[in-house]
Amino acid sequence: MEKMYLLWGVLALLMSAEARPNIIIIMADDMGWGDIGVNWPQTVDTPTIDQLAQQGLRLTDFHAGASVCTPSRAALLTGRLGLRTGVTKNFGADALGGIPSNETTVAEILQAAGYRTAMLGKWHLGTRKGHHPLDKGFQSYLGVPYSLDMGCADPPGANIPACPACPEDNSVYRFVSAPESCYMGTALPLYQDKTVSHQPVELAQLTTMYAEFAKNFIQNASSSAPYFLYAALSHMHVPLAQAEKYSNVTGRGEYADTLREMDGLVESILSAVGDSVNNTLIWFTSDNGPWQVKCGLAGSVGPYLGMWQASDQGGGGGSVAKMTVWEAGHRVPSILYWPGHIQAGRVSGALTSALDIVPTLTALGEGNLPSDRQFDGTDMTPIITGSSETIRNVLYHPNSGVGESGVIGAVRIDNYKVVYYSGGVPDCSGGAGPEQNLTDTPLVFDVGSDDSESSPLDKTSSEYQQIVELATQYLLDLQHNISTDNTSSVDYQSGEQGRVCCDQDSPICRCPWD
Repeated sequence: MEKMYLLWGVLALLMSAEARPNIIIIMADDMGWGDIGVNWPQTVDTPTIDQLAQQGLRLTDFHAGASVCTPSRAALLTGRLGLRTGVTKNFGADALGGIPSNETTVAEILQAAGYRTAMLGKWHLGTRKGHHPLDKGFQSYLGVPYSLDMGCADPPGANIPACPACPEDNSVYRFVSAPESCYMGTALPLYQDKTVSHQPVELAQLTTMYAEFAKNFIQNASSSAPYFLYAALSHMHVPLAQAEKYSNVTGRGEYADTLREMDGLVESILSAVGDSVNNTLIWFTSDNGPWQVKCGLAGSVGPYLGMWQASDQGGGGGSVAKMTVWEAGHRVPSILYWPGHIQAGRVSGALTSALDIVPTLTALGEGNLPSDRQFDGTDMTPIITGSSETIRNVLYHPNSGVGESGVIGAVRIDNYKVVYYSGGVPDCSGGAGPEQNLTDTPLVFDVGSDDSESSPLDKTSSEYQQIVELATQYLLDLQHNISTDNTSSVDYQSGEQGRVCCDQDSPICRCPWD
Protein backbone atom coordinates (compact mmCIF):
# COMPACT_ATOMS: atom_id res chain seq x y z
CA MET A 1 0.00 0.00 0.00
CA GLU A 2 2.83 2.41 0.90
CA LYS A 3 4.53 1.77 -2.46
CA MET A 4 1.24 2.46 -4.25
CA TYR A 5 0.88 5.85 -2.52
CA LEU A 6 4.49 6.74 -3.32
CA LEU A 7 3.93 5.86 -6.99
CA TRP A 8 0.75 7.94 -7.05
CA GLY A 9 2.62 10.83 -5.46
CA VAL A 10 5.34 10.72 -8.12
CA LEU A 11 2.73 10.64 -10.90
CA ALA A 12 0.80 13.51 -9.32
CA LEU A 13 3.92 15.65 -9.07
CA LEU A 14 4.77 14.97 -12.71
CA MET A 15 1.25 15.89 -13.78
CA SER A 16 1.21 19.04 -11.65
CA ALA A 17 4.35 20.21 -13.42
CA GLU A 18 2.37 20.54 -16.65
CA ALA A 19 0.54 23.68 -15.48
CA ARG A 20 -0.19 25.52 -12.29
CA PRO A 21 -3.70 24.65 -11.12
CA ASN A 22 -6.68 26.93 -10.93
CA ILE A 23 -7.63 27.11 -7.24
CA ILE A 24 -11.05 27.41 -5.63
CA ILE A 25 -11.49 27.59 -1.86
CA ILE A 26 -15.10 27.08 -0.77
CA MET A 27 -15.56 27.91 2.90
CA ALA A 28 -18.84 27.40 4.73
CA ASP A 29 -19.78 29.44 7.80
CA ASP A 30 -20.55 27.76 11.17
CA MET A 31 -20.81 24.34 9.51
CA GLY A 32 -20.42 21.33 11.78
CA TRP A 33 -18.05 18.40 11.15
CA GLY A 34 -21.14 16.21 10.98
CA ASP A 35 -22.93 18.36 8.40
CA ILE A 36 -21.57 16.40 5.44
CA GLY A 37 -22.65 12.86 4.67
CA VAL A 38 -19.19 11.35 4.20
CA ASN A 39 -18.32 12.44 7.73
CA TRP A 40 -21.62 11.56 9.37
CA PRO A 41 -24.04 9.07 7.73
CA GLN A 42 -27.08 10.68 9.35
CA THR A 43 -26.55 13.68 7.04
CA VAL A 44 -28.19 13.22 3.64
CA ASP A 45 -28.27 16.76 2.25
CA THR A 46 -24.78 17.13 0.77
CA PRO A 47 -24.60 14.82 -2.28
CA THR A 48 -22.29 17.14 -4.26
CA ILE A 49 -19.88 17.70 -1.39
CA ASP A 50 -19.91 13.97 -0.66
CA GLN A 51 -19.07 13.32 -4.31
CA LEU A 52 -16.06 15.64 -4.07
CA ALA A 53 -14.82 13.53 -1.14
CA GLN A 54 -15.51 10.24 -2.89
CA GLN A 55 -13.47 11.42 -5.86
CA GLY A 56 -10.83 13.26 -3.87
CA LEU A 57 -9.16 13.49 -0.47
CA ARG A 58 -11.01 13.80 2.84
CA LEU A 59 -9.11 15.12 5.86
CA THR A 60 -10.64 13.89 9.11
CA ASP A 61 -8.38 15.75 11.57
CA PHE A 62 -8.42 19.21 9.97
CA HIS A 63 -8.83 22.29 12.16
CA ALA A 64 -9.87 25.91 11.70
CA GLY A 65 -7.35 28.56 12.73
CA ALA A 66 -9.78 29.71 15.46
CA SER A 67 -13.32 28.87 16.50
CA VAL A 68 -14.98 32.19 15.58
CA CYS A 69 -15.31 34.00 12.28
CA THR A 70 -12.83 36.88 12.05
CA PRO A 71 -9.68 35.27 13.52
CA SER A 72 -10.43 32.04 11.65
CA ARG A 73 -10.61 33.86 8.31
CA ALA A 74 -7.48 35.85 9.02
CA ALA A 75 -5.61 32.65 9.88
CA LEU A 76 -6.75 30.96 6.68
CA LEU A 77 -5.74 33.89 4.48
CA THR A 78 -2.39 34.64 6.16
CA GLY A 79 -1.21 31.26 7.47
CA ARG A 80 -0.47 32.94 10.81
CA LEU A 81 -1.99 32.73 14.29
CA GLY A 82 -3.82 35.74 15.69
CA LEU A 83 -1.00 36.19 18.20
CA ARG A 84 1.11 37.27 15.21
CA THR A 85 -1.44 39.15 13.10
CA GLY A 86 -3.26 40.82 15.99
CA VAL A 87 -6.59 39.48 14.69
CA THR A 88 -7.86 37.68 17.79
CA LYS A 89 -11.60 38.42 17.92
CA ASN A 90 -14.50 39.41 15.70
CA PHE A 91 -14.90 42.83 14.09
CA GLY A 92 -18.26 44.53 14.59
CA ALA A 93 -20.36 45.97 11.79
CA ASP A 94 -19.06 49.47 12.58
CA ALA A 95 -15.41 48.48 13.06
CA LEU A 96 -12.83 51.13 12.27
CA GLY A 97 -10.02 48.65 11.77
CA GLY A 98 -9.46 45.40 9.92
CA ILE A 99 -6.83 42.97 8.79
CA PRO A 100 -3.48 44.78 9.11
CA SER A 101 -2.13 46.25 5.90
CA ASN A 102 1.30 44.69 6.48
CA GLU A 103 -0.12 41.16 6.68
CA THR A 104 0.10 39.34 3.34
CA THR A 105 -2.83 37.22 2.16
CA VAL A 106 -2.74 34.19 -0.09
CA ALA A 107 -4.59 36.28 -2.68
CA GLU A 108 -1.72 38.78 -2.74
CA ILE A 109 0.81 35.96 -3.06
CA LEU A 110 -1.05 34.30 -5.93
CA GLN A 111 -1.79 37.58 -7.72
CA ALA A 112 1.93 38.39 -7.62
CA ALA A 113 2.55 34.94 -9.12
CA GLY A 114 0.28 35.76 -12.08
CA TYR A 115 -3.09 34.46 -10.89
CA ARG A 116 -6.37 36.25 -11.54
CA THR A 117 -8.13 36.57 -8.19
CA ALA A 118 -11.71 37.03 -7.03
CA MET A 119 -13.76 36.64 -3.90
CA LEU A 120 -17.44 36.13 -3.17
CA GLY A 121 -19.30 36.06 0.13
CA LYS A 122 -18.41 36.96 3.69
CA TRP A 123 -15.19 38.90 4.32
CA HIS A 124 -15.41 39.98 8.01
CA LEU A 125 -11.92 41.49 8.02
CA GLY A 126 -12.79 45.18 7.76
CA THR A 127 -14.51 47.51 5.32
CA ARG A 128 -12.59 50.77 5.54
CA LYS A 129 -9.70 51.85 3.33
CA GLY A 130 -6.82 49.39 3.43
CA HIS A 131 -8.89 46.52 4.81
CA HIS A 132 -11.30 45.75 1.95
CA PRO A 133 -10.85 42.56 -0.15
CA LEU A 134 -9.68 44.67 -3.10
CA ASP A 135 -6.94 46.07 -0.86
CA LYS A 136 -5.74 42.58 0.04
CA GLY A 137 -5.13 40.88 -3.29
CA PHE A 138 -8.58 40.27 -4.73
CA GLN A 139 -9.29 41.90 -8.10
CA SER A 140 -13.07 41.60 -7.86
CA TYR A 141 -15.53 41.02 -5.03
CA LEU A 142 -19.24 40.37 -4.50
CA GLY A 143 -20.52 39.81 -1.02
CA VAL A 144 -21.76 40.83 2.40
CA PRO A 145 -18.79 42.18 4.38
CA TYR A 146 -19.62 40.47 7.68
CA SER A 147 -22.00 37.98 9.32
CA LEU A 148 -25.64 37.91 8.30
CA ASP A 149 -26.81 38.59 11.87
CA MET A 150 -24.89 41.89 12.03
CA GLY A 151 -27.62 43.92 10.35
CA CYS A 152 -31.23 43.68 9.30
CA ALA A 153 -32.26 42.00 6.06
CA ASP A 154 -35.22 42.51 3.78
CA PRO A 155 -37.03 40.21 4.65
CA PRO A 156 -35.28 38.52 7.59
CA GLY A 157 -34.30 34.87 7.69
CA ALA A 158 -34.81 32.28 10.41
CA ASN A 159 -32.96 33.20 13.59
CA ILE A 160 -33.09 32.59 17.33
CA PRO A 161 -34.39 34.88 18.65
CA ALA A 162 -36.55 35.98 15.76
CA CYS A 163 -35.32 39.42 14.68
CA PRO A 164 -37.29 42.01 12.73
CA ALA A 165 -36.87 43.04 9.12
CA CYS A 166 -35.55 46.47 8.23
CA PRO A 167 -38.15 49.21 8.69
CA GLU A 168 -40.12 49.74 5.50
CA ASP A 169 -40.61 53.45 6.07
CA ASN A 170 -36.87 54.17 6.31
CA SER A 171 -37.42 56.05 9.55
CA VAL A 172 -35.51 53.99 12.11
CA TYR A 173 -31.78 53.41 12.50
CA ARG A 174 -31.67 51.85 15.97
CA PHE A 175 -34.21 49.06 16.48
CA VAL A 176 -35.37 49.88 19.97
CA SER A 177 -38.16 47.28 19.74
CA ALA A 178 -35.89 44.38 18.76
CA PRO A 179 -34.96 41.66 21.25
CA GLU A 180 -31.84 42.55 23.20
CA SER A 181 -29.73 39.85 21.52
CA CYS A 182 -30.73 40.87 17.99
CA TYR A 183 -28.59 43.08 15.80
CA MET A 184 -28.77 46.75 16.68
CA GLY A 185 -27.49 48.77 13.78
CA THR A 186 -27.50 49.28 10.07
CA ALA A 187 -28.92 47.24 7.22
CA LEU A 188 -26.87 44.45 5.63
CA PRO A 189 -25.00 45.80 2.58
CA LEU A 190 -24.06 43.95 -0.60
CA TYR A 191 -20.72 44.98 -2.10
CA GLN A 192 -19.87 44.87 -5.79
CA ASP A 193 -16.13 45.51 -5.65
CA LYS A 194 -15.91 48.61 -3.40
CA THR A 195 -19.40 49.91 -4.14
CA VAL A 196 -22.45 49.10 -2.03
CA SER A 197 -24.84 48.04 -4.76
CA HIS A 198 -27.77 47.03 -2.59
CA GLN A 199 -28.89 47.58 1.00
CA PRO A 200 -30.69 45.89 2.79
CA VAL A 201 -29.74 42.49 1.39
CA GLU A 202 -32.46 40.09 0.33
CA LEU A 203 -31.05 36.92 1.85
CA ALA A 204 -32.94 34.50 -0.39
CA GLN A 205 -31.27 35.98 -3.50
CA LEU A 206 -27.66 35.69 -2.32
CA THR A 207 -27.07 32.14 -3.54
CA THR A 208 -28.23 32.91 -7.06
CA MET A 209 -26.02 36.00 -7.22
CA TYR A 210 -23.00 34.14 -5.85
CA ALA A 211 -23.45 31.31 -8.35
CA GLU A 212 -23.66 33.77 -11.23
CA PHE A 213 -20.58 35.69 -10.04
CA ALA A 214 -18.57 32.47 -9.74
CA LYS A 215 -19.71 31.30 -13.18
CA ASN A 216 -18.78 34.58 -14.86
CA PHE A 217 -15.37 34.72 -13.19
CA ILE A 218 -14.49 31.10 -13.98
CA GLN A 219 -15.77 31.04 -17.54
CA ASN A 220 -14.19 34.37 -18.43
CA ALA A 221 -10.81 33.20 -17.18
CA SER A 222 -8.01 33.42 -19.70
CA SER A 223 -6.32 30.19 -20.72
CA SER A 224 -2.97 31.97 -20.39
CA ALA A 225 -3.26 32.57 -16.64
CA PRO A 226 -4.61 30.45 -13.77
CA TYR A 227 -7.25 31.81 -11.40
CA PHE A 228 -7.92 31.82 -7.67
CA LEU A 229 -11.50 32.07 -6.37
CA TYR A 230 -12.23 32.39 -2.65
CA ALA A 231 -15.91 31.53 -2.11
CA ALA A 232 -16.67 32.40 1.52
CA LEU A 233 -20.29 31.32 1.76
CA SER A 234 -22.78 32.72 4.25
CA HIS A 235 -24.26 29.24 4.72
CA MET A 236 -24.75 27.96 7.49
CA HIS A 237 -24.68 31.10 9.66
CA VAL A 238 -27.98 32.41 10.99
CA PRO A 239 -30.25 33.95 9.92
CA LEU A 240 -31.00 31.07 7.53
CA ALA A 241 -32.84 31.73 4.29
CA GLN A 242 -33.14 29.93 0.96
CA ALA A 243 -34.33 30.61 -2.55
CA GLU A 244 -37.90 29.51 -3.21
CA LYS A 245 -36.81 26.29 -4.99
CA TYR A 246 -35.20 25.08 -1.75
CA SER A 247 -37.96 26.12 0.63
CA ASN A 248 -39.33 23.00 2.37
CA VAL A 249 -37.44 20.82 -0.12
CA THR A 250 -36.30 18.38 2.59
CA GLY A 251 -39.36 18.41 4.84
CA ARG A 252 -36.92 18.46 7.78
CA GLY A 253 -36.75 22.12 8.61
CA GLU A 254 -34.89 25.31 7.87
CA TYR A 255 -31.40 24.00 8.54
CA ALA A 256 -31.70 20.98 6.24
CA ASP A 257 -33.21 23.14 3.47
CA THR A 258 -30.36 25.66 3.75
CA LEU A 259 -27.78 22.87 3.79
CA ARG A 260 -29.30 21.48 0.60
CA GLU A 261 -29.14 24.92 -1.00
CA MET A 262 -25.47 25.26 -0.04
CA ASP A 263 -24.74 21.91 -1.65
CA GLY A 264 -26.52 23.19 -4.77
CA LEU A 265 -24.27 26.25 -4.80
CA VAL A 266 -21.20 24.00 -4.64
CA GLU A 267 -22.68 22.05 -7.56
CA SER A 268 -23.09 25.29 -9.54
CA ILE A 269 -19.44 26.22 -8.96
CA LEU A 270 -18.32 22.73 -9.99
CA SER A 271 -20.47 22.94 -13.11
CA ALA A 272 -18.91 26.28 -14.03
CA VAL A 273 -15.44 24.73 -13.86
CA GLY A 274 -16.53 22.27 -16.54
CA ASP A 275 -13.84 20.80 -18.77
CA SER A 276 -10.99 22.45 -16.85
CA VAL A 277 -11.72 20.37 -13.75
CA ASN A 278 -8.56 18.27 -14.18
CA ASN A 279 -6.48 21.40 -13.71
CA THR A 280 -8.55 22.88 -10.90
CA LEU A 281 -8.02 22.24 -7.20
CA ILE A 282 -11.23 22.66 -5.21
CA TRP A 283 -10.79 22.82 -1.43
CA PHE A 284 -13.95 22.73 0.72
CA THR A 285 -13.92 23.54 4.44
CA SER A 286 -15.64 25.62 7.17
CA ASP A 287 -14.53 28.56 9.28
CA ASN A 288 -15.48 26.93 12.61
CA GLY A 289 -18.03 24.59 14.14
CA PRO A 290 -21.76 25.07 14.80
CA TRP A 291 -23.21 27.82 16.96
CA GLN A 292 -25.04 25.68 19.49
CA VAL A 293 -26.96 28.52 21.14
CA LYS A 294 -29.03 28.62 17.92
CA CYS A 295 -30.55 25.21 18.72
CA GLY A 296 -32.23 23.62 15.68
CA LEU A 297 -30.69 26.28 13.43
CA ALA A 298 -27.19 25.01 14.27
CA GLY A 299 -25.34 22.13 12.65
CA SER A 300 -24.10 18.72 13.74
CA VAL A 301 -21.02 18.19 15.91
CA GLY A 302 -20.84 14.57 14.73
CA PRO A 303 -18.97 12.43 17.28
CA TYR A 304 -17.27 15.43 18.93
CA LEU A 305 -19.63 15.72 21.89
CA GLY A 306 -17.33 17.42 24.40
CA MET A 307 -18.78 15.18 27.08
CA TRP A 308 -16.54 16.38 29.91
CA GLN A 309 -17.72 19.95 29.36
CA ALA A 310 -21.34 18.86 28.98
CA SER A 311 -21.46 16.73 32.15
CA ASP A 312 -22.31 17.89 35.67
CA GLN A 313 -19.24 16.08 36.97
CA GLY A 314 -17.01 17.91 34.47
CA GLY A 315 -17.54 21.36 33.01
CA GLY A 316 -21.14 21.74 34.09
CA GLY A 317 -22.70 22.20 30.67
CA GLY A 318 -22.60 24.82 27.96
CA SER A 319 -21.50 24.81 24.34
CA VAL A 320 -18.81 22.46 23.10
CA ALA A 321 -18.62 23.95 19.60
CA LYS A 322 -18.18 27.47 18.21
CA MET A 323 -16.25 29.83 20.53
CA THR A 324 -14.63 26.93 22.42
CA VAL A 325 -11.44 24.87 22.18
CA TRP A 326 -13.41 21.61 22.27
CA GLU A 327 -13.09 19.52 19.11
CA ALA A 328 -16.48 20.53 17.71
CA GLY A 329 -15.43 24.18 17.80
CA HIS A 330 -12.49 23.95 15.44
CA ARG A 331 -12.36 20.45 13.87
CA VAL A 332 -14.14 21.11 10.58
CA PRO A 333 -14.86 19.35 7.28
CA SER A 334 -12.03 19.48 4.76
CA ILE A 335 -12.13 17.98 1.27
CA LEU A 336 -9.68 18.43 -1.61
CA TYR A 337 -10.79 17.55 -5.13
CA TRP A 338 -8.34 17.56 -8.03
CA PRO A 339 -9.01 14.81 -10.60
CA GLY A 340 -5.90 13.23 -12.04
CA HIS A 341 -3.74 14.64 -9.24
CA ILE A 342 -5.44 13.35 -6.08
CA GLN A 343 -6.27 9.67 -5.87
CA ALA A 344 -10.04 9.22 -5.58
CA GLY A 345 -11.50 8.13 -2.26
CA ARG A 346 -8.46 8.80 -0.10
CA VAL A 347 -8.98 9.53 3.59
CA SER A 348 -6.22 11.04 5.73
CA GLY A 349 -6.12 11.38 9.50
CA ALA A 350 -3.08 13.67 9.36
CA LEU A 351 -3.15 16.56 11.83
CA THR A 352 -3.79 19.51 9.51
CA SER A 353 -5.10 23.06 9.70
CA ALA A 354 -6.48 25.99 7.75
CA LEU A 355 -3.13 27.59 8.59
CA ASP A 356 -1.63 25.16 6.06
CA ILE A 357 -3.61 26.61 3.15
CA VAL A 358 -1.25 29.55 2.54
CA PRO A 359 2.01 27.58 2.28
CA THR A 360 0.29 24.80 0.31
CA LEU A 361 -1.29 27.06 -2.29
CA THR A 362 1.87 29.15 -2.50
CA ALA A 363 3.82 26.01 -3.37
CA LEU A 364 1.25 24.77 -5.90
CA GLY A 365 0.92 28.24 -7.47
CA GLU A 366 4.70 28.73 -7.59
CA GLY A 367 4.47 31.88 -5.51
CA ASN A 368 6.76 33.24 -2.82
CA LEU A 369 6.07 33.44 0.89
CA PRO A 370 7.25 36.68 2.51
CA SER A 371 10.67 36.08 4.04
CA ASP A 372 10.34 38.65 6.83
CA ARG A 373 7.90 36.74 9.05
CA GLN A 374 7.12 33.34 10.54
CA PHE A 375 4.24 31.14 9.42
CA ASP A 376 2.29 28.68 11.53
CA GLY A 377 1.13 26.57 8.59
CA THR A 378 2.99 23.82 6.75
CA ASP A 379 2.98 22.89 3.06
CA MET A 380 0.50 20.02 2.73
CA THR A 381 1.61 18.94 -0.75
CA PRO A 382 3.04 15.65 0.60
CA ILE A 383 -0.39 14.82 2.06
CA ILE A 384 -2.16 15.82 -1.16
CA THR A 385 0.08 13.67 -3.35
CA GLY A 386 0.15 10.77 -0.92
CA SER A 387 3.92 10.84 -0.58
CA SER A 388 3.66 11.35 3.20
CA GLU A 389 1.10 10.60 5.88
CA THR A 390 1.99 13.42 8.27
CA ILE A 391 3.27 17.01 8.24
CA ARG A 392 3.24 17.89 11.98
CA ASN A 393 2.66 16.55 15.45
CA VAL A 394 1.88 19.82 17.28
CA LEU A 395 -0.98 22.28 16.67
CA TYR A 396 -2.19 25.26 18.71
CA HIS A 397 -5.85 26.16 19.27
CA PRO A 398 -6.43 29.83 20.18
CA ASN A 399 -9.07 30.97 22.63
CA SER A 400 -12.14 32.47 21.03
CA GLY A 401 -14.51 32.47 23.99
CA VAL A 402 -13.34 31.92 27.58
CA GLY A 403 -10.13 33.66 28.63
CA GLU A 404 -8.19 36.27 26.73
CA SER A 405 -8.95 36.19 23.01
CA GLY A 406 -6.19 34.72 20.90
CA VAL A 407 -4.10 33.19 23.67
CA ILE A 408 -3.54 29.48 23.25
CA GLY A 409 -6.42 27.61 24.87
CA ALA A 410 -5.40 24.08 23.91
CA VAL A 411 -2.40 22.28 22.44
CA ARG A 412 -2.51 19.13 20.32
CA ILE A 413 0.53 16.84 20.59
CA ASP A 414 -0.02 13.84 18.33
CA ASN A 415 -3.31 12.36 19.62
CA TYR A 416 -3.09 14.12 22.98
CA LYS A 417 -4.91 17.38 23.61
CA VAL A 418 -4.06 19.66 26.53
CA VAL A 419 -6.98 21.95 27.48
CA TYR A 420 -6.40 25.15 29.49
CA TYR A 421 -9.84 26.84 29.49
CA SER A 422 -13.42 25.59 29.66
CA GLY A 423 -17.00 26.77 30.11
CA GLY A 424 -18.60 30.17 29.75
CA VAL A 425 -20.19 29.65 26.30
CA PRO A 426 -23.98 29.10 26.20
CA ASP A 427 -25.62 26.18 24.45
CA CYS A 428 -29.20 25.76 23.25
CA SER A 429 -30.53 25.65 26.82
CA GLY A 430 -28.83 28.93 27.62
CA GLY A 431 -26.56 27.24 30.14
CA ALA A 432 -22.86 27.95 29.83
CA GLY A 433 -21.10 26.12 32.63
CA PRO A 434 -18.70 28.07 34.84
CA GLU A 435 -15.67 29.68 33.23
CA GLN A 436 -12.62 27.74 34.33
CA ASN A 437 -8.98 28.68 33.96
CA LEU A 438 -7.20 25.33 34.03
CA THR A 439 -3.69 26.54 33.20
CA ASP A 440 -2.20 25.29 36.48
CA THR A 441 -3.68 21.80 36.13
CA PRO A 442 -4.92 21.43 32.54
CA LEU A 443 -7.03 18.59 31.26
CA VAL A 444 -5.40 16.07 28.93
CA PHE A 445 -7.45 13.94 26.52
CA ASP A 446 -6.40 11.23 24.11
CA VAL A 447 -8.63 12.28 21.24
CA GLY A 448 -7.39 9.36 19.17
CA SER A 449 -9.29 6.94 21.40
CA ASP A 450 -11.68 9.41 23.08
CA ASP A 451 -12.98 11.74 20.38
CA SER A 452 -15.97 12.69 22.52
CA GLU A 453 -13.54 14.16 25.10
CA SER A 454 -15.27 12.37 27.94
CA SER A 455 -12.43 11.06 30.10
CA PRO A 456 -9.32 13.15 30.81
CA LEU A 457 -6.13 11.40 31.84
CA ASP A 458 -5.48 10.82 35.52
CA LYS A 459 -3.54 13.87 36.70
CA THR A 460 -1.34 11.71 38.93
CA SER A 461 -0.20 9.49 36.07
CA SER A 462 3.26 9.72 34.52
CA GLU A 463 1.56 9.87 31.09
CA TYR A 464 -0.31 13.03 32.11
CA GLN A 465 2.78 14.67 33.58
CA GLN A 466 4.88 13.93 30.52
CA ILE A 467 2.31 15.43 28.12
CA VAL A 468 1.80 18.57 30.25
CA GLU A 469 5.56 19.12 30.43
CA LEU A 470 5.81 18.80 26.64
CA ALA A 471 2.93 21.24 26.13
CA THR A 472 4.52 23.73 28.53
CA GLN A 473 7.77 23.62 26.59
CA TYR A 474 5.99 23.98 23.25
CA LEU A 475 4.13 27.05 24.54
CA LEU A 476 7.36 28.61 25.78
CA ASP A 477 8.97 27.97 22.39
CA LEU A 478 5.98 29.53 20.62
CA GLN A 479 6.09 32.56 22.91
CA HIS A 480 9.78 33.08 22.16
CA ASN A 481 9.22 32.61 18.43
CA ILE A 482 6.44 35.22 18.39
CA SER A 483 8.47 37.67 20.48
CA THR A 484 11.16 37.72 17.78
CA ASP A 485 8.74 37.75 14.83
CA ASN A 486 7.36 40.50 12.61
CA THR A 487 3.96 40.88 14.28
CA SER A 488 1.04 43.25 13.70
CA SER A 489 -1.48 45.17 15.76
CA VAL A 490 -5.16 45.75 15.08
CA ASP A 491 -7.49 48.67 15.72
CA TYR A 492 -10.57 47.18 17.39
CA GLN A 493 -12.29 50.52 17.90
CA SER A 494 -15.75 51.05 16.47
CA GLY A 495 -17.78 54.11 15.66
CA GLU A 496 -20.42 55.68 13.48
CA GLN A 497 -17.84 56.42 10.78
CA GLY A 498 -17.28 52.68 10.46
CA ARG A 499 -20.89 52.13 9.40
CA VAL A 500 -21.31 50.83 5.86
CA CYS A 501 -24.04 52.83 4.15
CA CYS A 502 -24.97 53.30 0.49
CA ASP A 503 -27.06 56.38 1.26
CA GLN A 504 -25.73 58.51 4.10
CA ASP A 505 -28.95 60.55 4.13
CA SER A 506 -31.07 57.46 4.79
CA PRO A 507 -31.46 56.37 8.44
CA ILE A 508 -31.54 52.70 7.44
CA CYS A 509 -29.13 53.09 4.51
CA ARG A 510 -31.71 51.87 2.03
CA CYS A 511 -30.38 51.36 -1.50
CA PRO A 512 -32.91 49.61 -3.79
CA TRP A 513 -32.29 47.13 -6.59
CA ASP A 514 -31.64 48.66 -10.00
